[in-house]
Amino acid sequence: MTSPFPPLRFDRDDLAAFIDRSFPARARPALGDLVSIAPGHARLRLDPDEDMVRPGNIVSGPTLMGLVDVAAWAVVLAHVGPVAMAVTHNLTISFLRGCPVAQVIADARLLKLGRRLATIDVRLWQDSEDRLIAQATVGYALP
Repeated sequence: MTSPFPPLRFDRDDLAAFIDRSFPARARPALGDLVSIAPGHARLRLDPDEDMVRPGNIVSGPTLMGLVDVAAWAVVLAHVGPVAMAVTHNLTISFLRGCPVAQVIADARLLKLGRRLATIDVRLWQDSEDRLIAQATVGYALP
């Protein structure tokens, strides 16, 4: 079966390098690491540190939202190329359970990629994809 999306414009290493260049070095640890890309899909991994923890010893909502946003951006860029100014126009997130301070995986899947807008489903999980921490729908405006 062929992908409904255009071919990938980056391989994993080139996309990871582009993400690294696009953000200040001090911000990068909070934004996750690119694990893989495939047509319509990107996976990022975040290893939270003590600066990302909120009262109750769980990973903070802003940290998780940042991971969601970068995962969505990565899957869009994988298909459209090095367009740093693709910007979030909408992000709706449902936090489904507390996120213990342990590795978090973000799976971003393109739902639709148009000429000016993209819609992405992002799911966060730990240990098992069946036990989601959060689910988000993200919209990106493309220049």
